[in-house]
Amino acid sequence: MLETYIPIFGTIIVGAVFGIVMVKLHEWLGPRRANVEKASAYESGMEPISSIKERHTVKFYLVAILFILFDIEIVFMYPWAVQFKQLGGQALIAMILFMVLLFAGFIYVVKKGALEWD
Repeated sequence: MLETYIPIFGTIIVGAVFGIVMVKLHEWLGPRRANVEKASAYESGMEPISSIKERHTVKFYLVAILFILFDIEIVFMYPWAVQFKQLGGQALIAMILFMVLLFAGFIYVVKKGALEWD
């Protein structure tokens, strides 16, 4: 059973090793010419108007977390859509329930005002 996952684990390991090796090669062989221009914050070629260490409101992080949450929930619909004909009516009812709960969560978030940018 687990031998079917060996190619996936191998791909993950090869990808991780390749990424680490490339980062380390850049650190060892890459140019080291730091200057003020490279160290400054980039804002579309304009002079920075505020500090890099400016604090963000909690609302910024809340919207980011909500985006990730709803995005991941939508991803669960793709495998269901691919196998829709083979799954039958019971899977359709389960997906309708899932979508109703997802929409109820979205309505709750909107009613709480989590997406308003005042």
